[in-house]
Amino acid sequence: MAQGITLERDKFCCSICMDLLNDPVTLACGHSYCMRCIKDRLDKEDKQGFYSCPQCSQIFIQRPVLVKNNMLAFVVDELKRAVQVPAAPADHNYAGPEDVSCDVCTGRKLKAFKSCLQCLASYCEKHLQPHYDVAPLKKHKLVEATAQLQENICSLHQEAMKLYCRTDQRCICYLCSKDDHKGHNKVSAAAERAERQRDLGVTRRKIQQRIQEKEKDVKLFQQEEDSANHSAEDALRNTQRVLEETVRVIEKRVSDVKEKIKSRQKTEVGRYRNVREKLQQEIAELRRKDAEMKKLSHTEDHNQFLHNYPSLSALSESTSSINIRPLRYFEDVTAAVSELRDKLQDVLREKWTNVSLTMTEVDVLLPQPEPKTRADFLRYSREITLDPNTANIYLLLSEGNRKATLMSQQQSYSSHPDRFTVYYQVLSRESLTGRCYWEVEWRGDGVHVAVAYKNISCPGSLSTCEFGVNCKTWMLDCHKTSYKFKHNNVQTPVSGPLSSRVGVYLDHSAGILSFYSISETMTLLHRVQTTFTQPLYAGLRLYYTYGDIAEFCKLK
Repeated sequence: MAQGITLERDKFCCSICMDLLNDPVTLACGHSYCMRCIKDRLDKEDKQGFYSCPQCSQIFIQRPVLVKNNMLAFVVDELKRAVQVPAAPADHNYAGPEDVSCDVCTGRKLKAFKSCLQCLASYCEKHLQPHYDVAPLKKHKLVEATAQLQENICSLHQEAMKLYCRTDQRCICYLCSKDDHKGHNKVSAAAERAERQRDLGVTRRKIQQRIQEKEKDVKLFQQEEDSANHSAEDALRNTQRVLEETVRVIEKRVSDVKEKIKSRQKTEVGRYRNVREKLQQEIAELRRKDAEMKKLSHTEDHNQFLHNYPSLSALSESTSSINIRPLRYFEDVTAAVSELRDKLQDVLREKWTNVSLTMTEVDVLLPQPEPKTRADFLRYSREITLDPNTANIYLLLSEGNRKATLMSQQQSYSSHPDRFTVYYQVLSRESLTGRCYWEVEWRGDGVHVAVAYKNISCPGSLSTCEFGVNCKTWMLDCHKTSYKFKHNNVQTPVSGPLSSRVGVYLDHSAGILSFYSISETMTLLHRVQTTFTQPLYAGLRLYYTYGDIAEFCKLK
């Protein structure tokens, strides 16, 4: 008897999990399943609004009530006690959640082996066999099993999309070509793919050429990095030798000079290394893109190729051409220190500035893109304060010297050669180099927002000290009703939205100075492209109405 039961074991298996029934329940059609298996199946069908039997496909309008089949449960329990039923062998061909399942299998589905682009279905090895045996099916295009076959079906007509509309740049079916795409430029998907495949080859050749160019640049910057190291080492040795001759007099300055050279060495080596690493990253990105294009070029599915092609064919902007400047700054340091030896007293009072200026950063090797959004600009924001030694005596400085107010009475400032005496002007305490951004808030009739060299002749005649009149200042005149830009006594009308807040962006090394109107949006008012030969200072000039205010805003 036990042997007979073992032979009929399949009669007591759940058709969903293919294992012995566990807590069996029976549907109205008479078919039985494990309680958990059929419950999971019905849960998935809740969204459809109707339910069906997995074996006979009988439709149930309402969700079937699952009632335990006590008789069947008893029989299964007796079967388990009567014989030692071996566990069902693990079958690694069953489709898991991440696998493509066979569209023909019933019950528990097997993994799909191939997908047919004509049938728009996926098959396991067993159900794929007719495509190898039946003559008409042998002509069908088989590809690796994919779960994206439905993307090849027209959602409107439920037809295979075998055409490509060049007018609308999309795949379409035959019925679409007769309706919405009538009169458009249409070709077969295969023909379009062939043309795009040729374009893909051209793009890949461009990428490979760019890789070769960047590899040459990497070698060049490696050489420059080595040269920077050698120049720095030579400068350290020469500086040490010169300064030791006068060590008793300038002992405090020795460590300062050495620190500046080491800092400059670190800056230059880091600059070349950063550029080299950036180029290597670009090469890696190009290689990755080339690999993706290579993979795409071997894709057998035309629609998938055309779907993915636009995102891969576009190439990002390449790194701009690179200019390398001669490494003369270290030699200049040695010369400056030699001069210190001969003119010690002058160096301590004035000439030390020459050494510091020699150490000033050079231009960035790679051109930097200008900021696009206000958040980008704020990355370069600077905390700027006003210099009381330059303020006109009718300007009251407050809020930590960030705010200037035009007063009717003179302020108690001490005498200073840098003080403006003719116009209600003031310069910042901080010098501005590199990339900087700041904003000015003003109230009253208006304000002149300016940048200037430090050696503007403050107490002199009108032509030498007024912002915008000479070649050493650049000024935006912000009035309640208009804007004007002025430099070297040339005035330019400026159009743009009026606002009580103005943003200023400076890229000193690139020679870029830009003014922006700041409100809910950020609008460019005027942009200057020039060459700055000295550090700049932010400037403010108020109109002639007492109580007018201009303030450098806190941006961080």
